[in-house]
Amino acid sequence: MEKRFYLESLGCARNQVDSNAMSGLLKAAGWRPTPDPAAAGVIVVNTCGFIEPAAEESIDAILELARMKRDGECRRLIVAGCLPERYREAIGEALPEVDVFLGTGALQEVAAAAEGRLDAACRLPDPAGCRFPAPLGGWVRPMDHLAYLKIAEGCVRRCTYCIIPKLKGTQRSRPVETLASEAESLVRGGVKEIVLVAQDTTHYGRDLTDPADLSALLRALSARLSPEVWIRLLYGHPESIDEEMIRTIAAAPNILSYYDIPIQHAGDDVLRRMGRRYTGEDLRRLFDRIREIDPAAVLRTTAIVGFPGETAADFDGLLDFVEEIRFDHLGVFTYSDAEDLPSHGLPDPVSSKTAERRYEELMACQREISLEKNEERIDGVYPVLVEERIEPGLFTGRGPFQAPEVDGVVDIQERDPGNPPIRVGEFVRVRITEALEYDLMGEAE
Repeated sequence: MEKRFYLESLGCARNQVDSNAMSGLLKAAGWRPTPDPAAAGVIVVNTCGFIEPAAEESIDAILELARMKRDGECRRLIVAGCLPERYREAIGEALPEVDVFLGTGALQEVAAAAEGRLDAACRLPDPAGCRFPAPLGGWVRPMDHLAYLKIAEGCVRRCTYCIIPKLKGTQRSRPVETLASEAESLVRGGVKEIVLVAQDTTHYGRDLTDPADLSALLRALSARLSPEVWIRLLYGHPESIDEEMIRTIAAAPNILSYYDIPIQHAGDDVLRRMGRRYTGEDLRRLFDRIREIDPAAVLRTTAIVGFPGETAADFDGLLDFVEEIRFDHLGVFTYSDAEDLPSHGLPDPVSSKTAERRYEELMACQREISLEKNEERIDGVYPVLVEERIEPGLFTGRGPFQAPEVDGVVDIQERDPGNPPIRVGEFVRVRITEALEYDLMGEAE
């Protein structure tokens, strides 16, 4: 009987890398993936536990998939990643439906878990000792044209709202040569866009025996990959972005001028309580310098509203900052409290009602900015990576100014029948004809 597995990946792009690796390890052990959980003998759920809503989503997915032990072929349900790492042995008591829990340091054991070869139902080794998965050749990726490349694991920072250092351990960067070789392998396999990810991407390399930095890695990738491949960077940190990195990005033909730099806030008092060691003025100087050196720069950020002690004046200052900088893309979270966070117990908590109102107000502000930014692209012609065929003659894809999953898309009307057809996974030049708040529409040239 064929051994089949189904893997549900939740959370961020870094989790997707781990899911790809676990899929590859299962394939190497003789298992075959199936898109149908009812047909799988083993189900793996790679969870997110970063904030309360993510943990709730993970639990809901586990309970839903646990039905397959009754109604489907499932004989073993495995829960991996941040949820068991954060809640540890207590999660086993809360979810008796699960056969094996694998913490973030035990993902390499997924095949042994699938085959019932582990001597414990809850495997929680120290994440700091976690080995990086084998090279990407055997990994399973959801899309042939796109790959996330994790350049480091863990984090050295101590932001008071963040549980990541506890879940992932301290930073461990991967050598430049290893990453460049994997990137080349991905491109040979048909990948057109490589997205570099880590908990703190711009802090890359400082922990290596032979210290490197992100600029050195970017130069190596740019030189060894085709000029037609997109290299995109996510999850930067304001403290570790220097002028050399900005100039490296601006000069390279295949590194996108796309800066994802979560600021979390712009109020000095709020930033101090968050454990962020910069000021609103530092952020202004950084974004001004990026735009001065790299006028084509696209700026993306995230912010947290409702953090303990955030006053009405603090929030108004954040609004003013967003209107001043005019980010191309902005995501907003309401503060999620938990007893295991350093920020738990800080004075002057903000009510959930107030936090939600501030969320809506900030998002409304950004929607206006995003629409205006998109309208400026009308009549422009841009390369677009085609990702899906919606219906005959209509496709969707992303421009260089749109990161996967978090930004908008470009809807593409097929070119005249006499021209070469549009193909998923390839680039096409698109003239923008219409702009919405987040998405664009255009015609292939």
